[in-house]
Amino acid sequence: MYLIAGLGNPTPQYDHTRHNVGFDAVTYLADRYHISMNTKKFRGICGTGVIEGQKVLLLKPQTFMNLSGESVGEAAAFYKLDPETEIIIIYDDIALEPGSIRVRKKGSAGGHNGIKNIIAHLGTQEFQRIRIGVGEKPKEYDLAAYVLGRFTAEDRRKVEEAFADAADAVSLMVRDETNEAMNRYNRKKAQEPKTEVKSQPKQAGQDRKAGPEKEE
Repeated sequence: MYLIAGLGNPTPQYDHTRHNVGFDAVTYLADRYHISMNTKKFRGICGTGVIEGQKVLLLKPQTFMNLSGESVGEAAAFYKLDPETEIIIIYDDIALEPGSIRVRKKGSAGGHNGIKNIIAHLGTQEFQRIRIGVGEKPKEYDLAAYVLGRFTAEDRRKVEEAFADAADAVSLMVRDETNEAMNRYNRKKAQEPKTEVKSQPKQAGQDRKAGPEKEE
């Protein structure tokens, strides 16, 4: 069995915020694979079903983000899951552009409190994860206010496309093809053709300097 947990905060005021893209991605998975998410267990809302021939438990912890590990750890212990091979966590990442995803086999919390708590409860950081980009915080924004805010219409469209990519990545990961998921989706944005921007003629007396492009 695979445990696939999407992270977020319960209660309606947090619906579809940046910090709740993990919840939304699990909802997308449940809809695609006709898995009913109507069971309250493991301090969360969950449902069991089958993805690519593998039995899965989809889970949305209801503990609030910073205590996500209580829910994930309880489910993992109940089913005696191996964190390294049988757990997939889906969550938001402000270091990625909206519409981007990254697949990893393991890693640190990277400042994400939900992941930090999961590491503490599982006793390891060696579990698979899918990070969904929500965009970098503007300098003038408070971090908590930013991640608990909602997307622009354009960014939301990009993020919903990312849910489809995340679901496709999950379908590979449960078939033990995580390396293929990493090769396919971690490079996707880099492989997209860039739109050529034609330079404008320099006006007399105008000093134009090209700043460095930001790279991830």
